[in-house]
Amino acid sequence: MLYFRMILTMLVSLYTVRVVLNSLGVVDYGIFNVVGGIVVIFSFLSNTMASASQRFFAFDLGRNDIAQLEHTFSMTITIYVIISVIVLILAETLGLWFLNTQLVIPPERIGAANWIYQFSILSFIVTILTIPYNAAIIAHENMVVYAYVSIIEVVLKLLIVYLLVLISFDKLKLYAVLMFLVTCIITFIYRTICKRKYKETRFRYYWNKDLFKTLVSYSGWNLFGAVAGVMNNQGTNILLNVFFGPVVNAARGIAYQVNAAVNQFVLNFFTAVSPQITKYYANNEKEKMMSLVFKSSKYSYFLLFILSMPVLLETNYLLALWLKEVPEYVVLFTRLVIINALIDSLSYSMQSAAQATGKIKLYQTVVGGMMLFNLPISYLLLKLGFPPQVTIYVSIIIAVNCLFLRLWLLKRLVNLPIRNYLKIVLIPVLLVTLIAYMIPLFLIFQIFKMDGSFTRFIIIGIASVLSSLITIYFIGLTIPERHYFNNQLKNRALKMFKYSID
Repeated sequence: MLYFRMILTMLVSLYTVRVVLNSLGVVDYGIFNVVGGIVVIFSFLSNTMASASQRFFAFDLGRNDIAQLEHTFSMTITIYVIISVIVLILAETLGLWFLNTQLVIPPERIGAANWIYQFSILSFIVTILTIPYNAAIIAHENMVVYAYVSIIEVVLKLLIVYLLVLISFDKLKLYAVLMFLVTCIITFIYRTICKRKYKETRFRYYWNKDLFKTLVSYSGWNLFGAVAGVMNNQGTNILLNVFFGPVVNAARGIAYQVNAAVNQFVLNFFTAVSPQITKYYANNEKEKMMSLVFKSSKYSYFLLFILSMPVLLETNYLLALWLKEVPEYVVLFTRLVIINALIDSLSYSMQSAAQATGKIKLYQTVVGGMMLFNLPISYLLLKLGFPPQVTIYVSIIIAVNCLFLRLWLLKRLVNLPIRNYLKIVLIPVLLVTLIAYMIPLFLIFQIFKMDGSFTRFIIIGIASVLSSLITIYFIGLTIPERHYFNNQLKNRALKMFKYSID
């Protein structure tokens, strides 16, 4: 169900970006991207509590302590109400000042930008109070419900695109209002499902000083990591606006939309894996947890690698096919962002393992501290006259450093064997990457030298997928993993054969 959701989401997202870009125009699309980014800066508060909620819910479920789970849920709701008030105050003071005095926005569109900003804040407040319900569904590993609601959300966003073309009202303002309405509908659905399905999600005011301190302490250190993540992403977006204006923001926004669509495979994978890592830790099944961390790290990279190879090789053609007008920098941004995502995909399972322990002070201090270097280094390089893509080069270098820092930290937290990780995950991943690209690159440089050909796109796409699959099977998988894959394939083939006969 998660993968069906992912495929539908990916197709609709790519289609809607094209229509929204054409409807709004490059400048208005860039304005929406950067103004929405200001609200995302405040969302680090909710993201911090969201990861804490999922961790504690999964931990209580792993120990089958339903009474404690009810208390944790109610306390989480109370804390979220407090957070929403804090965010509202910050957004309507500091955020509003920054929007109207610091961002580069055409004077005639400043009114529309404020309109977007206010509705984005409303959407965020509604979303922040929904996260505990979403976390409960994921902690219960009820991915079918999660997938169904996500599909509904995608369909509603597709309807937005239709209305955006149909209605002649200021399209930038209309887009903000319609996105807010979608947020409200999805929030209502999540809350209704949880209240009917899980009794612990029926809020009852509960206060426990020790539990409050535990949640806030855990979230406080997560907060540092969340700030670093926001500075790494949205802070850079604002820097690009200040130095280059909304057109570059539009290019970066499109690149990240492509990355988000491709990266859905990995995110779906970890939506299902993350709660299980926490439950293994809660039950003190360290060997199973470590095995899952290693396998999920490798598999997540391979999933993204299979999809990303044809995109990286045929970026020009794909973007020209997808968008009527390809803004400057989009091709380069897209390639660099996907490379960054490939590196980050190796770290997701390690993040889940660190979160499962609850001992995240050192982890967030070291990794978050490294990520915080992104913004000042990018600012310095832009100030010296470097082009906008230098910000993503900096992000890639920092991502590599963070990967090795996480290995060192997990060695201390859960005694992760670094040599085993290098042998089981990193070396196979590097070998697969180097070998799989040989055939497609040979075809590009020796046979299909002309870019923009549909024939070349089809052949390179097929060659990329086959090359990556074959290399992963023979080099990326161990012998037991290949046996397991073969058995699963045989079993499914037999089931399909029996079904066709019946």
